[in-house]
Amino acid sequence: MSKPNNAVDRREFVASLLESVPHALVVTGLGSASYDVFASGDRDQHFYLWGAMGCAASLGLGLALAQQDKPVIVVTGDGEQLMGIGSLGTIAVKQPKNLTIVVLDNGHFGETGMQRSHTSLGTDLVAVAKGFGIQDAFAVTDLDGVSAVAARARAKGGPTLAQVFIRPDEPPRALPPRDGVYVKNRFRAALGYAPF
Repeated sequence: MSKPNNAVDRREFVASLLESVPHALVVTGLGSASYDVFASGDRDQHFYLWGAMGCAASLGLGLALAQQDKPVIVVTGDGEQLMGIGSLGTIAVKQPKNLTIVVLDNGHFGETGMQRSHTSLGTDLVAVAKGFGIQDAFAVTDLDGVSAVAARARAKGGPTLAQVFIRPDEPPRALPPRDGVYVKNRFRAALGYAPF
């Protein structure tokens, strides 16, 4: 799929999505995805990854399998999803109905200097996801796509992958907590588990 001429404002998209699915468990990829989710309003049900590039979809899969009654949304970037591309194969095999993966695709590796990523050089993540066996994979090219993503997350008919084409800008950083133990224990408490 070629890049659209008009792309989505990342912060507006993420904020609208999370407002539409307020009870979702949210896993973020590192960097900008975490900043976008945090900027939308911090919640105990947000699990921010720091320094775990390529792992957001895998962590989301494990969470979706363990918490099947709750919608799980992974918000990650194109560079991170490309690094963890094999996770899509495992997700397709396991078919978690409650997992929605949102790939914010600016066509660049935003955390390392804005080098062009594979998605700006011809890789179609929707086609890749479908090739792995995630049949509900689609592209979002405007803000109206929030409703389609939110509806799928609420319906828990997944797994779903939405490749959201965003502008290659860098909004001001909104840094979530960096203490991994704190984030983990807060998230566990939100699920009713004791910290450890």
